[in-house]
Amino acid sequence: MPLFEFLDEKHPLTGRLAMSVEYDGTGYCGWQRLKHAPSVQETLETALGRVAGAPLRVLCSGRTDSGVHATRQIVHFDAPVPRSEKAWVFGANANLPRDVAVRWVKPVPDDFHARFLALARRYRYLILNQPSRPVLERANATWCREPLDAPRMHAAAQALVGEHDFSSFRAAGCQSKSPTRHVHFIEVNRYGPLIAIDIQANAFLHHMIRNIAGALVSVGRGDRGEGYLAELLAMRDRARGDVTAPGCGLHFVDSVYDERFDLPREPLGPNLLAFLGEWTGERPLPDTPMVRYRRGEAGARHPAAVANGVD
Repeated sequence: MPLFEFLDEKHPLTGRLAMSVEYDGTGYCGWQRLKHAPSVQETLETALGRVAGAPLRVLCSGRTDSGVHATRQIVHFDAPVPRSEKAWVFGANANLPRDVAVRWVKPVPDDFHARFLALARRYRYLILNQPSRPVLERANATWCREPLDAPRMHAAAQALVGEHDFSSFRAAGCQSKSPTRHVHFIEVNRYGPLIAIDIQANAFLHHMIRNIAGALVSVGRGDRGEGYLAELLAMRDRARGDVTAPGCGLHFVDSVYDERFDLPREPLGPNLLAFLGEWTGERPLPDTPMVRYRRGEAGARHPAAVANGVD
């Protein structure tokens, strides 16, 4: 997908649609619709409902916490009425507040599911490492005034790569049935005063990345050794873990799907890291049972069945 692309206004789109959404999560209590607080889901559904002239429900690739941002949150919905590509995108954006925007919309097969068919999710956690508090970046990066050793943080983080029990990094109220997740890669790099923790996995537990970031900051400051993340992982006990890093530094930047859906590629966010030049979906995926199963490969079985030896 080029950076600038013509939006069709002649051909109405019907059936199941996939959509990419960007948002600043500062003013929201996360993605999921709530009765007592503003959510990104409710805001988007209200805007799309006005375009359609009928209520509709959207399902996302991965729920984000309070204050967390996204540059490529993939959602899907079943269009209650036909509208052109331009009408869906421009109409939604005309009805959305300034901190939420639709980037594109695309027809997908009826079996597409934003959550259950995602092969990987990718986040970037940004830390502004400088003596003075940030001003322009205060809402989208965490501030650390003490000097951080990024190479040391990167070395410590490699203990998390692969499939592990991440109980030490899940929130106490996490509702996931299993603490096991497969981290595809995790990298920590410094770009001037900015430190970026770049992590991709098949999925994440509640607060998992923010808890990892909190532990890595302790390593970067020199409070803990390079083996600290491996030690926490082996404990499988959140009560013995480190602090939870603030939500403002976390950005949901990619959700990867099988190539058959042909979803648009776009520059990987956030724009603070646009100079890296990477686009979505560029990293190779590991050959795992979950990836094979969700790709629909012949003979592939659900990972739970593989683990239990069940057909």
